[in-house]
Amino acid sequence: MQPFRIEIPQADLDDLRRRIADTRWPDELPGVGWDRGVPCGYLKELAEYWQTEYDWRAAEARLNRYPQFVTEIDGADVHFLHVRSPEPDATPLLLTHGWPGSVAEFLDVIGPLSDPRAHGGDPADAFHLVIPSIPGYGFSTPLRETGWNVPRIAKAWAELMRSLGYDRYVAQGGDAGSVISLELGRVDPEHVAGVHVNMLMTFPSGDPAEFADLSESDQERLGKLSRFDADLSGYMKIQATRPQTLAYGLTDSPVGQLAWIVEKFREWTDSAKVPEDAVGRDQLLTIVTIYWLTATAGPSAQFYYEGAEGVRLAASGVQPPPVTVPVGVAVFPHDIFVPLRRFADRDLPNITHWTEFDRGGHFAAMEQPALLTDDIRSFARSLA
Repeated sequence: MQPFRIEIPQADLDDLRRRIADTRWPDELPGVGWDRGVPCGYLKELAEYWQTEYDWRAAEARLNRYPQFVTEIDGADVHFLHVRSPEPDATPLLLTHGWPGSVAEFLDVIGPLSDPRAHGGDPADAFHLVIPSIPGYGFSTPLRETGWNVPRIAKAWAELMRSLGYDRYVAQGGDAGSVISLELGRVDPEHVAGVHVNMLMTFPSGDPAEFADLSESDQERLGKLSRFDADLSGYMKIQATRPQTLAYGLTDSPVGQLAWIVEKFREWTDSAKVPEDAVGRDQLLTIVTIYWLTATAGPSAQFYYEGAEGVRLAASGVQPPPVTVPVGVAVFPHDIFVPLRRFADRDLPNITHWTEFDRGGHFAAMEQPALLTDDIRSFARSLA
């Protein structure tokens, strides 16, 4: 387990700016807005800001405020933040990001979660934080072999927590982090006190009785699931089938990488017109810049290839083994998946905590950090 510090060579930043300046821009049909993808006018303005005003060194310094390490687990180099609380009796909490995210998405919750006393909270709610980068994402690279699917990552996380000396801990995540955290509850129930997620995929089982007496709200949620499959899931299908082909374009063009990610921050968040309505421009660009500087468009997409069979089985109603530890669910209304409680209880009978919010979307730690922090605290209290 080696200390780690992010130190991007200046030549890499100069190369990024040069590549943005040299972008070969496509034509665009008039009047289509966001319907066919990211509008050229919007992306040109954002790319110019990225090239001329965005300050990676400030983001790098903010990340380097927290202790970071790299350790080898099951043949992979795993990068993680390890933020010990000043409260000695704090509860260990493992936070897992998703795609297109990184450890940087948790920057606004690290302080309140690890040191509530300094943020106007109750010191009894403090957590020791472990925030790893999924293998193939960010600084957990390079990938050396295939097979890094959800069960393998969950087992790696269990080993990480064991090696840090945490005998009992809570797991939390959204997007891929939700799936990984739930699997961690399956593979390490002796040490996982509970699992909290801020995204939950729920699918119909095929039983017509499940559709009886659905509320209007639940019907809308089913409609959202259908829209995702028909209109919003193209990224997932290409990453789950041809991640290597995709990687060439995104690894060579920073504006291509920017467009690939910024579209998701528009479609999956509580944004009115542009992604910045939900997530600050610099926050968004920090996420994108990490993907660019680490050249992880391709390796991160491999996660979808490895998990394609699991998604297919879930969508067809085949359920994995039950999660026996308590589960907490935070539901944000503008997420890509908004779960139906009746389907959730069918799949996860150990749900002990369920909160529905009136705002927020997929990137809860960045969009609504205070709401997410409070909900994690509330769930952890229920485990005592």
